[in-house]
Amino acid sequence: MILMVVFGLVAILGVAAVFTSLKKRNFLGFIFAAGSAVVFGWFTVMTIINSGFPVAH
Repeated sequence: MILMVVFGLVAILGVAAVFTSLKKRNFLGFIFAAGSAVVFGWFTVMTIINSGFPVAH
């Protein structure tokens, strides 16, 4: 389940990079940041749906 946590962190950082690249008018950076945020966010959601949310032991 550590995979879901890592994917979630990458997606959050991708969203932060989207705003940073828009602020600096870096359009190529925006494309890559938005793409990574969407892909890793989708992986996070699908991992939660498929495997469930990890419980603390």
